[in-house]
Amino acid sequence: MVNSSTSSGMVVNYHEHVQAFHNKEYSSLATRMKATSRSRMRTNNIKEFCVRKTRFTCGAIAPIEKRENLNTWETKLNNPVADATATIGSLVQDGLVYRENFVIRSSEIGFDGKISLATLSNYLQDTALNHSSILGLLADGLGLTPEMSRKDLIWVLSTLKLVMDRYPTWLDVVQVDTWMYQSGKNGLGRDWIFRDGRTGETVAHATSISLLMNKKTRKLSKFAKEIKEELVPHMMDCNPRINNHARKKLHFDVQTADYSCTGLRPGWNDLDLNQHVNHAKYINWILQNIPRSFIEHHNLSTLALEYRKECNTDSTLQSLSKIVKSEIHDQVEFDHLLLLENGLEIVRGSTIWKPRDHENGLQ
Repeated sequence: MVNSSTSSGMVVNYHEHVQAFHNKEYSSLATRMKATSRSRMRTNNIKEFCVRKTRFTCGAIAPIEKRENLNTWETKLNNPVADATATIGSLVQDGLVYRENFVIRSSEIGFDGKISLATLSNYLQDTALNHSSILGLLADGLGLTPEMSRKDLIWVLSTLKLVMDRYPTWLDVVQVDTWMYQSGKNGLGRDWIFRDGRTGETVAHATSISLLMNKKTRKLSKFAKEIKEELVPHMMDCNPRINNHARKKLHFDVQTADYSCTGLRPGWNDLDLNQHVNHAKYINWILQNIPRSFIEHHNLSTLALEYRKECNTDSTLQSLSKIVKSEIHDQVEFDHLLLLENGLEIVRGSTIWKPRDHENGLQ
């Protein structure tokens, strides 16, 4: 039993009050559950009556389109997820490009009312996986082909580059196109174009390279012939939209960094189905140490990341950033580094920022 004194000197018995609260809540909950159950029974009876009435009314004389509509309606009624694939987009350009539209929700914008970087990261991943899904390439996990599953192989992101031309805002429709192609001997390239769903204007584009890794040994693997044969029919013969050749990154550490943030720990919610930290979490960590006063007056224009090593829930990281002298007026560049406590590099990257100027720069 736990007692506590209030400011007025009155002693409160927490156990008695909590028990009374629980009894009241339980009674209220039971009443709501009974009401919900009766409501569901009435709803099911109404649905069944509507189906029977429609059948009786239309019967053998119902037009074909009415019978088809009824069958479709009954299917969705009995199996709400039966038509789920209709919501994830479609294939265009001879089936080689996947297209999906997104309406920017209030939970997907930042303090300035514009789409957040985390949302863009989610769109990248969602469209890539939905593309794999519509192609039937989801054997046991994220974008796995049957042959990859047999060989215990998974995809790991090697590089990612994102270029922003304009930031959409709340309730804007963003149309995303994505496609894949072979990158070198062992890489799978993927590109994205983000367009304004109303005007068709390009607002952003991105390029990535993924490599194969053994799920058990966590070592990189070659792009086996059998896996290529599964993917080649769905690949475009093209080059990446964004040049992956970047300037040489600066060498720096905790002592020489302009900004640093230590003690970063991934949680279980940061892991994906492949049991490694989601790439969006790395982006958050990299940008975490940039001063708020700077972000309030600048928009991210370009983000480039090189993933070097995995980390798990037992890892403790430090995020470092250093300002790079830019040759372009009003443009600010940073080099970024994510390190384990022992100094091993997890991610190396760079960002370019431009003033929040409605006339000259990102909007």
